[in-house]
Amino acid sequence: MESSSDQFLEFHPIHGSNMRLDYTGTQATRVESFANGLCFSKQPLKPGEIFLIEIEEKELGWCGHLRVGLTAHDPAGMDAVPEYSLPDMMALGDSWIFAITRNHNKVPDEVAAEPRGGEAEAGEAAEGEGGRRLGGRVAGAGGEEEAAALARVAALARQLEANSRPKSFFVDTHLHIEDFRIPLEKLVGRSRPGRFSHILDDLYKSNALPPTARRSRIGVLYVPRGGGRADMHIVINGEDMGASAKGLPADRPLYAVVDVFAATKTVRIVQVEYGFSSLQTLCRKTIQKHIVHRMALDWLELPEALKHYCKYE
Repeated sequence: MESSSDQFLEFHPIHGSNMRLDYTGTQATRVESFANGLCFSKQPLKPGEIFLIEIEEKELGWCGHLRVGLTAHDPAGMDAVPEYSLPDMMALGDSWIFAITRNHNKVPDEVAAEPRGGEAEAGEAAEGEGGRRLGGRVAGAGGEEEAAALARVAALARQLEANSRPKSFFVDTHLHIEDFRIPLEKLVGRSRPGRFSHILDDLYKSNALPPTARRSRIGVLYVPRGGGRADMHIVINGEDMGASAKGLPADRPLYAVVDVFAATKTVRIVQVEYGFSSLQTLCRKTIQKHIVHRMALDWLELPEALKHYCKYE
């Protein structure tokens, strides 16, 4: 299913006391301290619609980074914007917010029980006789625990095998999350043009840089799962981190939450085109396909506005 959205995404005018929005409503900057940096999407997100931001500027001297998530609270109806997303916003309930890392924001998949086969039946027969057969899968007291442990090992082996398969990131045009397809082009961060920008671009594409590095792009969305519930996913530079939270109320409006915290100082919203590309985007794709690197754009006889668009987007 192709994600669709006809709304221009902006930050909500209600935000933390230390935040300032630019005139477009798409760039948010924390002007002092390290807290009171909460921002929200102006409108609730649609199913499969990603709220994508890019880290524009960082500030040295603080410990901690960007936090993102979703909330069922309408910012316009809040008595006061919490100072922190964690734990203050979470304490309000109906909010699901995570610090941006690659390792701590995924809900562990439940391990399904192994199918009952001949070995399991043989183990049960041995258990009924009150003894343990060598090589048997389960026998005697503690057989259920042993079977569960083996199931976990088997699940881990399958996961490692899946992770070892070559990824098709560099050939895929869309990121697939359940039934939704999101264009990959805008999801990956890009460096500013410079002497080593071609190296940095490859690092962004391979997601080798820290997730909160300058120019990283981080998105949040929710995917309905049936029964009025949904899963929240966080995407870092085009890579889906998996379901960060489950059981969200899909029948309630869900707003994106961005906490411009500590070392993160400025973020901007990146608009994603879900349907047919605009003429401007098609021109950019055609030009970029025929050049070795973005710096080569300076040698082409093109309008400066088009050069700028091709370099930075």
